[in-house]
Amino acid sequence: MKTTYFQKFSALAVALSITTAAAAQTAASTVEGTTPLGPVTEYRTWSVGFGAGVLNQSNIFGFNRAGFEEMNHHVGYSAYVKNQLTPAFGLKLQYLGGKISGVNPEAGASMVSEFETKTPWSAALSAEFTLGNTSWRFFNGIVKPYFAIGLGALNYETTVSVDDISTTADSETKLFVPVDAGFKFAVAKGINIDLGYQLNWANQNLDGIRGGQYKNDLFSYAHAGLEIALGDRNKPYLGNSNPVATMTARYDELVAERDGLIAANEQLRSELTTLHDELGDADGDGVANKFDKCPDTPEGVKVDGAGCPLPEMKHETKVVEKIVVTEEDRKVVDEAIKNLEFDLSKATIRPSSYESLNKVAALLIEKNFSLKLAGHTDNTGSMQLNMRLSKERAEAVKTYLVSKGANASRIEATGYGPTQPIASNANAEGRQQNRRVEFTLY
Repeated sequence: MKTTYFQKFSALAVALSITTAAAAQTAASTVEGTTPLGPVTEYRTWSVGFGAGVLNQSNIFGFNRAGFEEMNHHVGYSAYVKNQLTPAFGLKLQYLGGKISGVNPEAGASMVSEFETKTPWSAALSAEFTLGNTSWRFFNGIVKPYFAIGLGALNYETTVSVDDISTTADSETKLFVPVDAGFKFAVAKGINIDLGYQLNWANQNLDGIRGGQYKNDLFSYAHAGLEIALGDRNKPYLGNSNPVATMTARYDELVAERDGLIAANEQLRSELTTLHDELGDADGDGVANKFDKCPDTPEGVKVDGAGCPLPEMKHETKVVEKIVVTEEDRKVVDEAIKNLEFDLSKATIRPSSYESLNKVAALLIEKNFSLKLAGHTDNTGSMQLNMRLSKERAEAVKTYLVSKGANASRIEATGYGPTQPIASNANAEGRQQNRRVEFTLY
């Protein structure tokens, strides 16, 4: 019996298993944009698979064997499209093609001594169950055993040899039942290596022999291939996901958030304690501890802004100088009032008023008098205009006196407009008297 294909397939399976086990730590992905028990829209659910392997009419379990003891091993090829409905269950539409053949070296006369059956195509719809994840710690399952069973149509054409005469039957398409089991190894995000063994129960005439103790012919397909997830590469593949790891990762996130909040609360409590100590007033002097340069000041001692005792104040007798305004002083002021003239409707002092104002300035400097200037107008024109003009004329007199050396802080200038008349505004003479600046010494 030829064993070349079995040997190659076994070596490939062992190599892939070792490689995948070594890469287990790096092949696992983290939980990316998924939530525990979240909707399938968070995942990629469609995938395609491609494979190749060994086809023959024998099987590793040794049951339902036909009389062809010398089985030939041929290359088979397969492809499928799968929709993963849950992490543990999906539906796949599979194609399988190739050929099988065998020899019966003990065949007698008029017996089939050799057969060859070509299977150009087959199509089967199978339910695939992911049985478990060998490491529950990884979100992206690394090693996943699976089992699948389905029903489909198998197209085949059989050639048999009887007494060295070969006869080819017409092509037929019959129902068959594929049963598949194996392991999938995650080697990249959304990419699995698929190692499996498939038994296929087919029509009894598959090997050209009808009747006998076997009601159906059985052939096997040992295969290796790739499964590739379709869709948005930023999403994880549902077939690789591990719900337990997803929930565990979320639990770890919640624990980390809790620990972060606890640490933040401890830090806040420490800061509040420090702030309470700094803003407290241990010696009761009214200055917070943080700013108290003298923290042990005795009770009742007056302190400065830094919490240190104030120096003792010496009691001094304050001498208040009495201001006396003489009659002669009033004459100087009265003369200035009489001689004070402004340009018409303006606050410009006429030069004829300078001499008497100079005497007032000298009096203020000599005797350190204070002076109040009150500007007044008649009621001609608007109230706003008169208030402004009276204020400006009083300010003009103050400016002149200050320019001659008088102390500006001792001169007050105010405007009252027409609100304080001293004569009637009904005639020209009365209005003339109301247009004035009053000087008051004190």
